[in-house]
Amino acid sequence: MKEAIVLKNVRTHNLKGIDVTIPHRSLVVITGVSGSGKSSLAFDTLYAEGRRRYVESLSSYARQFLERIEKPDVDSVCGILPAIAIEAKNVITNARSTVGTQTELNDYLRLLFARIGKTYCTSCQEQVEPDTSVRIAEKIGAELKGQSLSIAFPLFVGGKTKTFFSQMHEEFERQGFLHFFVSRKPAELSELHKKLTKAVDQILVVVDRLEPSDANRSRFIESLETALGFGRGKVSVVSTAGGVFTERKFSNRFHCARCDRDYREPTPNAFSFNSPLGACPDCQGFGRVITVDWNLVVPNPNLSIEDGAIEPWTKPSAKWEFRQLKNFCANRDIPIKKPFSMLSAQHRKWILEGGVGDEYFSVQDFFDYLQKKTYKMHVRILLSKYRGYVTCSRCGGTRLKPEALAVRVNRKNIAELSAMDLATLREFFESLPLSEHDCAVAKPVLSEIRNRLSFLMEVGLGYLTLDRLSRTLSGGESQRIRLAASLGSALVDTLYVLDEPSVGLHDRDNVLLIRLLKKLKDLGNTVVVVEHDRTMIKAADEVIDLGPLGGEQGGKVVFSGPFSSLLSVRDSHTARYFRGELAIQRNGGKGAGCFTFEEAIHVHKASEHNLKGISVKIPLHCFTVVTGVSGSGKSTLMYDVLYANYLRWLGRSVQEVGAVERIDGWDGVDDVLLIDQSPIGRTPRSNPVTYVKAFDPIRKLFSSTSDARKRKLSAGYFSFNVPGGRCDQCQGEGVQKIEMHFLADLYVTCEACSGTRYQAQVLDVRYRGKNIREVLDLTVDEALEFFKDQPKATDPLSVVAQVGLGHLRLGQSATTLSGGEAQRLKLASELVHGRQHDGRPQGAPLLYLFDEPTTGLHYYDIASLLSAFETLLARGHAICVIEHNLEVIKCADYVIDLGPEGGDQGGRVVYEGPLQGILKVEESHTGAALKRYLNESVMTAGAGSKK
Repeated sequence: MKEAIVLKNVRTHNLKGIDVTIPHRSLVVITGVSGSGKSSLAFDTLYAEGRRRYVESLSSYARQFLERIEKPDVDSVCGILPAIAIEAKNVITNARSTVGTQTELNDYLRLLFARIGKTYCTSCQEQVEPDTSVRIAEKIGAELKGQSLSIAFPLFVGGKTKTFFSQMHEEFERQGFLHFFVSRKPAELSELHKKLTKAVDQILVVVDRLEPSDANRSRFIESLETALGFGRGKVSVVSTAGGVFTERKFSNRFHCARCDRDYREPTPNAFSFNSPLGACPDCQGFGRVITVDWNLVVPNPNLSIEDGAIEPWTKPSAKWEFRQLKNFCANRDIPIKKPFSMLSAQHRKWILEGGVGDEYFSVQDFFDYLQKKTYKMHVRILLSKYRGYVTCSRCGGTRLKPEALAVRVNRKNIAELSAMDLATLREFFESLPLSEHDCAVAKPVLSEIRNRLSFLMEVGLGYLTLDRLSRTLSGGESQRIRLAASLGSALVDTLYVLDEPSVGLHDRDNVLLIRLLKKLKDLGNTVVVVEHDRTMIKAADEVIDLGPLGGEQGGKVVFSGPFSSLLSVRDSHTARYFRGELAIQRNGGKGAGCFTFEEAIHVHKASEHNLKGISVKIPLHCFTVVTGVSGSGKSTLMYDVLYANYLRWLGRSVQEVGAVERIDGWDGVDDVLLIDQSPIGRTPRSNPVTYVKAFDPIRKLFSSTSDARKRKLSAGYFSFNVPGGRCDQCQGEGVQKIEMHFLADLYVTCEACSGTRYQAQVLDVRYRGKNIREVLDLTVDEALEFFKDQPKATDPLSVVAQVGLGHLRLGQSATTLSGGEAQRLKLASELVHGRQHDGRPQGAPLLYLFDEPTTGLHYYDIASLLSAFETLLARGHAICVIEHNLEVIKCADYVIDLGPEGGDQGGRVVYEGPLQGILKVEESHTGAALKRYLNESVMTAGAGSKK
């Protein structure tokens, strides 16, 4: 029998005592509707037990530094392997972390540049390399053969005393140095003291005079060695043929003889922006510096000076500054009633940056003055409102010192390589020309670099660059980077547990991802994937389908076995979609020819990152989907260009704004709301029931009970966020933090309340047999049944269930929610509390921006999500989403397809228009995938109806 992981009677969370067998060295996909128990089985049982047993095998000393993991609720687990979890989350917030540091490619590049990099002078661009005496002799012998030459070393004599010259005279005589060059003229030792005037800083001390030839080659080399020793690594070869003084400078160190400039010998740390040896001294290796952002100082350039164009001087405390500004404008004939943008460039520069002496206290002078007062809190707050990050002028954003950038491999410095997309970088290293010596030295390093680049390409990340900040990556990108790193580590007999690795991947790139997972399996590992993607499910060796529904109606094994057998299972929602019995359809849709671009957002010539000056329209009152392969520019268009420029248009502080000529149509929307996958809260106090404001009516229900009235407990006593009924020991946290000083802080269950968060008198109050703690442990679906006759509580909760989150517990910590769950919870809040569009033609709609809202959703739940979208559209609002899921794309009114490829090969509009048109565009990968998918759906539906 094949070796396997065997789990008996698993009861973790909502799992109903299931038995599961997972064969070793196989690719297993766990699927099922939202809340069916997939993560409970994969992460809270399989991974938790694998990691727990591995940690227990370590010494007690080692275990104290590792996080303690609770034993899963399961009778037995046999055949478990050491486990690695790769979740679709990006928890990196450090501004120093980049794709290069995360993948360790930066480490190998630094080693490569230190070993085979060629240093070039930053002034004359000549190569700087240490010269040996043999190499110098070969150069001189080839160029100046037959000439009488002097071999000398330089000696600095500027500012020396008479005593020094007296001592040096004796030393020269003792060493036999009798001939010199002073100010390019020959001199003897006896006349040296007469020629050493104050104007002379350096002399040349002649070690030997000879003609380079084969006969005296040994003497030539020996003399060079002597000169290099006395000259501290520097030597000059002087020719006076024809009475013309010609000096050739050499050094056995990293020294540019032409510019007389020393360079540090390359070491790996010299190329690290995290080391003082390599980091730019101005920005400390961040690549950006904080300074005054004139766009925040003048947020609305259409205003005149009189109407308050200079925003910081509109405050009552800046009356003197504003008055002297008007006086200056009067003296210089600068119109103060004219829009600021219409003033001349010179006038704007005078007002903002000064440059007119004491005549005027400029805005820059104002901020320089405040900078000296930053010990005051209110001054620091004021400055923060008008500051922003700009690229460091000294290093140009490369983060490194000029000396590090002076070292090149094949004429490219390390910053230039870091700015290449990974696909281009791989081509660079595949065709890198090297000498026989460099090839031998760099072979192991180059092998690692090429392997890691290949793995990153295989997971569809060829569009990324090594200098991309890790905190700007999506959860899916971050997960695939860790997956590529796992391949690079070449571990065997390991259990890998992955959470939706296809998130953020175009249908075309899924094939590469599956190939990579199978390669990981072929190394001898067991790969367990929580996934909803059709292609991934079909490619699995084993499929485990949980359900049939979510929450308490889930947690059962609906099917376990090969994909071919899944299609015959009647109770599986997964199988029903594959059979074509269930299809996702929109209730409405505009269709072709129903768009009016008079009501639209018009983006003109966007050129941020890899966008190639594109112009697109986003029609209002309809459902727009932005598609394209990974790295084609979708997120750049939505986040950097569209949303950031909208915030700047409102006059809000924005660190970076995408480059665009202009955007028209903001006046046509009431607001633009970005509903992304960022957490809804960063503390355990944030939870679903408080986020959608359903907790207030629930607390009022408890306070209205007879027990609460007897104890005089108001609704506030049932909140763990305010004093009163919460546990005083842990302030309603349920846990207490123990500071471990040099170790990570330790959280232990509160002894006073046993983790319930409440005082005993509050927990004694029951509503329909449950106390407040037990109610918070209910799932949304369970709460809807429990409070079925209380519409104030169920109305917001029913919307949460509508967007596919019925499996969440009311009091579940926001920190445990996935990105997709957090995004859909924000959508639910908008549906509950969002502003209503009054339906009048002149009414301004809201524009909702979503980034892959189907993340973590089963096909069964996507229909609920689209129903929520329909609600927003019916209110007259507009929706624009970035999406790869073909089920959502096929429901779009309007499509913007970017590409055709990722990185530098992308950033163009492949197609823009109604959905039907993209099927005819041959260049569109999205159109090709959608056409295949629709054809398969028709065939599957036909086969299903015949059965």
